[in-house]
Amino acid sequence: MRTSIYYFTSTGNSLKIARDLARELGDGTDLTFIPDVIKKDEISTDADRVGIVYPVYMFGEPLIVSEFMGKLALKDDAYVFAVTNYGGTPGAPLQQTEGELKRAGLELSAGFRFRMPNNYTPLKQAPSENKQKKMFSKEAEKVKEIAGIVKEKKKVAVSGFFLWVWIARLLWKIFAPMVPSCDKSFWVTDDCTSCGLCEKVCPVDNIIMESGRPKWMGKCQSCLACLQWCPAEAVQYGKNTKGRRRYHHPEVNVNDIMRHNKI
Repeated sequence: MRTSIYYFTSTGNSLKIARDLARELGDGTDLTFIPDVIKKDEISTDADRVGIVYPVYMFGEPLIVSEFMGKLALKDDAYVFAVTNYGGTPGAPLQQTEGELKRAGLELSAGFRFRMPNNYTPLKQAPSENKQKKMFSKEAEKVKEIAGIVKEKKKVAVSGFFLWVWIARLLWKIFAPMVPSCDKSFWVTDDCTSCGLCEKVCPVDNIIMESGRPKWMGKCQSCLACLQWCPAEAVQYGKNTKGRRRYHHPEVNVNDIMRHNKI
């Protein structure tokens, strides 16, 4: 039975989960990085099982995932499962995904949540390595549980307190339109070596190099890949990121984050 897993990642948490799920589900499972296909008019698959793995941004889906959902074309009887990961609050992204599928005449068969290391440095630095290891251990256990559910195509309802879900979805609708221009708060210190890595890891070509320094172009995803992967820790956001511990999953490297197909 064929399984397609689509994922969005900036620091590797979602990629790690997607890879682990693919390994547990076995042969016939393929992985697709959403930025590699997002410019297509339609993103289709005839897979029997379809997974969508992504981080929680602003209590909901990343903008690129929401765009992806609007282009997704599946078999009517496809078993669709979504897996989110969060560092702070789980928000209501699964309910958002469920609603988008429903409008397309499809069903979200199962939804799952993971707590993973925080990577939103403007709010706080990444957790210690010991705390990260505990989260990774729980992730490994939970992936096996989820894979068993997916293999049997079991239904897992998306749960959530109604009032909180309503608030989370409202907050996403308010703040999501502001995200593309939030890159005005990025800047670089004199530690910048002009390596251009920030440009290469941006999932939507929002960064260009000008006179040896990155310039943000106003179509940001707020994924912070540029900040987290900067080898000199020169990329900053606002006033609070300088000196804070950065994060990317230890089993993911920078080449995994770069798109295979340039937009």
